[in-house]
Amino acid sequence: MSIDPAAYARLREIADRLPQVPGIGKVEIADGAIVVTASPVKRHELAVIRIARQLNAQLPQTHPGRIAHGGADLEDAGLGRLRNPDLMVFSEKALEGDQPALLPHEVLLVVEIVSKSNPETDYRNKVRDYAAMGIPLYLLVDPRKGTGIIHDEPGYTSRKEFAFGDTVTVGPWTLDTSGLLTYA
Repeated sequence: MSIDPAAYARLREIADRLPQVPGIGKVEIADGAIVVTASPVKRHELAVIRIARQLNAQLPQTHPGRIAHGGADLEDAGLGRLRNPDLMVFSEKALEGDQPALLPHEVLLVVEIVSKSNPETDYRNKVRDYAAMGIPLYLLVDPRKGTGIIHDEPGYTSRKEFAFGDTVTVGPWTLDTSGLLTYA
């Protein structure tokens, strides 16, 4: 699963130098390659906002100082992985550091909203990667089907499926999924 550190360093340098191009959403490194994805659709972003809002309302009670935020990179150089999850729960103080990306031990939850164009990445590759990074919880939301999966336990040995409209428990948090919309 991991790649040669020098090869990863070269990929990271190239990824950091890629220009910001309208329509390009994320730049990630996985399986020894740079992966560039298109910008997400509106309902994808709406799901991120609605989940983040619910988590941020609960975090002061469950994990003071932590936030649910999207847009930050997550890096495990030892595994040769640079990911940009749709949403993560981590300490707000982590954003004050000089590191270019969050480290896996700083993250409690990763949320991915399945895209229309490459769903297998979220269902297979990211399950493998986030489990290998030791991220405790992975919430996968699929607006194509109106369903989702909560991955937890070490190595994601536990999977709980749900349908949009269900109220679900993700670690210490409760999420109402009735506000999530399927893709048109």
